[in-house]
Amino acid sequence: MAVLHKQDNQPVYVLHTYPFKETSLVVELFSRDFGRVAAVAKGARRPRSAMRGMLQSFQPLLATWSGKAELKTLHSLEWGSGLLLLQGDALMCGFYMNELLLRLLPREDSHDALFAYYGDTLRTLSQSAEHATSLRRFELRMLQEMGYAVPLLNDERDQPVEAERIYEYVAERGACTGATALPAANRVQLRGKTLLDMARDDYADSQTQQQSKQLMRMLLAHYLGDKPLHTRQLLIDLQGL
Repeated sequence: MAVLHKQDNQPVYVLHTYPFKETSLVVELFSRDFGRVAAVAKGARRPRSAMRGMLQSFQPLLATWSGKAELKTLHSLEWGSGLLLLQGDALMCGFYMNELLLRLLPREDSHDALFAYYGDTLRTLSQSAEHATSLRRFELRMLQEMGYAVPLLNDERDQPVEAERIYEYVAERGACTGATALPAANRVQLRGKTLLDMARDDYADSQTQQQSKQLMRMLLAHYLGDKPLHTRQLLIDLQGL
């Protein structure tokens, strides 16, 4: 009997694993061509499983799976190129990125540009101490790639953002020039310069760093809903990231 819908040697990263039945694991994969894919790694909890030692987050892998249902069957894994070592705060940042993808990325919705940027961000985290800036860039790029509107260059009336002006930024509306009656949790006050800096990918200014963190925290809370991220609070407790 032919294996249905088999995908061979697909570039992936492991986002998360959890036990399934007595000896298996469900593996949440972020794949380049198929987005987020869930697959059963049969027998992966057994000590002699060939896949057990390869189910590591943040490592580029090549995966082969099959199946028509939402839960696939994982057949094999191979190491990709450029193995990474994340430690300390960088490791926590990686887990935070994984939790964001698990919460916001729909299953089997391809985002090849986001996949590439995720890999680039992991490499940056492993080599640089600028972890907060790396997270702001990833958060913004993720929302943009997934189709969430995060206008930075124009206000809600489609007028160019002015660097010296103070705006109230509201989710799904953008920069507002007048006071809003929304609860404080649904808006952030910031300079136009912060928005313009973010559009230029320039986080050198200390106030831009602080205000961009507040902005992204508000936007992510809006899209995540009532269930907060576990890793978000850990990052705040550790380093204020």
